[in-house]
Amino acid sequence: MRSRDKAAVSALRATLAALDNAEAVPVNEVALRGLALEQSPVGAGATEAARRELSECSVADIVRSEATERLEVAAQLTAPAHADRVARLRAEAAVLLRFLDGHGTP
Repeated sequence: MRSRDKAAVSALRATLAALDNAEAVPVNEVALRGLALEQSPVGAGATEAARRELSECSVADIVRSEATERLEVAAQLTAPAHADRVARLRAEAAVLLRFLDGHGTP
């Protein structure tokens, strides 16, 4: 990362966002309606919702899904004009697959 590997940074940011989304708790209809102003909770963190805890297997599945998605898109881009994007997508997938292989940081 110190060499400012743009493919690694892009892949890791997108994957962290996907993991963050997976931890989100679904919102029910009652929460969407909200409370009256005088019933609203006050204070720091009063409106925070508990996050789901992902298992190691779930995290690996999400990372694998992100890598697979990049490889599938790269396979669909066959025009020579997309060569740079294909290379970037494959590089991003390689970064994510390295984490799955247990080699740690790229």
